[in-house]
Amino acid sequence: MKKLFYSLLLLSGMIAFNTSIAQEPGYKTALGVRLSSSNAMVNNSVSVKHFINDKMAIEGLLSFGDPLAIGALIELHKPMNASGLTWYYGGGGYIGFLKKVNTNTQKTTTDPNFGAQGVIGLDYKFNNIPLNIALDWKPELNLVTDINFEPAAIGFTARFTFGK
Repeated sequence: MKKLFYSLLLLSGMIAFNTSIAQEPGYKTALGVRLSSSNAMVNNSVSVKHFINDKMAIEGLLSFGDPLAIGALIELHKPMNASGLTWYYGGGGYIGFLKKVNTNTQKTTTDPNFGAQGVIGLDYKFNNIPLNIALDWKPELNLVTDINFEPAAIGFTARFTFGK
């Protein structure tokens, strides 16, 4: 009975070790461009993603133009059955500055916007080249200056990867 117990314990440890190896993202840091619908506060942007550990990453997004915005996300990555492919989910926040024109006075003002954002998507790291691509849905809930929910925030990201 002891032999069976130790054999099962050893087998469980080997499976857990192999599973943890398979969950590595294939890169440590990535820098690139995210293209998305222009309705979102954080839309077309520069993207930097950095893995804190094998399963968790932080992503910073910087949008130029109107609106000018910066966002940060914490993402949990889960492996899929294809090499280099993970799905992920997470959330974070943003601050942005949106220009508005008063139709009565024709004056332009810049309003600060703060909000929360969620994300769910697919992340793929190519094996032989330092390239990562992602497709995601990143809805936003603006809380200041106006309360507004923006569900149409689908994006595609391409990044150059560094490290492992």
